[in-house]
Amino acid sequence: MAEPTRNEHVALRVKLLEQLLLEQGLIADGEVDAVLDDFLATAMPLNGARLVAKAWLDADFARQLVADGSRVAAGLGMRVAPLGQPEVQLRVVANTDAVHNVLVCTLCSCYPLRLLGTPPTWYKSLEYRSRIVRDPRATLAEFGLHLGPDVDIQVWDSTSHVRYMVLPQRPEGTDGLSEAELIPLIRRDALLGVAEVPATVGGRA
Repeated sequence: MAEPTRNEHVALRVKLLEQLLLEQGLIADGEVDAVLDDFLATAMPLNGARLVAKAWLDADFARQLVADGSRVAAGLGMRVAPLGQPEVQLRVVANTDAVHNVLVCTLCSCYPLRLLGTPPTWYKSLEYRSRIVRDPRATLAEFGLHLGPDVDIQVWDSTSHVRYMVLPQRPEGTDGLSEAELIPLIRRDALLGVAEVPATVGGRA
């Protein structure tokens, strides 16, 4: 008989943990499946991209998004917190010619999953979490984002109660594009602040 694969080992451990939680009465039967189904159905980078595209096309929407990101996202059916958990605050920070925003969670890896999809490995790494705070300009340069000395870099630290998303600047040459055409340009890394939005589809995933 073949040895179980690593994925099979993980699946078995998860199943055992779920069984223990059920026996202790900490979760209800089927609750885990419901949470996973809801997450897979609603957590995607497309959600954050939709918010940004709408903001680029509607200045009033952009102002509302920055003023109260949680309310605006909820109005479009986008929750920030997982199903069954208290809602967390969403703060949207806008890039300008003078200010560039970048996100981190220095304590762990708090992240707006439902707006940006699964977090990249580098976001969770201790190296990124420490270096982006100490030397954001050099760290961003390693991602290929070179900012001039006149640009102020603001680092926003997520918590268990507050999630952040960057509202990147709209690239030149996209004035005639519709919302549907803008959305594919807006990638996860731009919403985290480690990249800019290109004028054409492509760039860092």
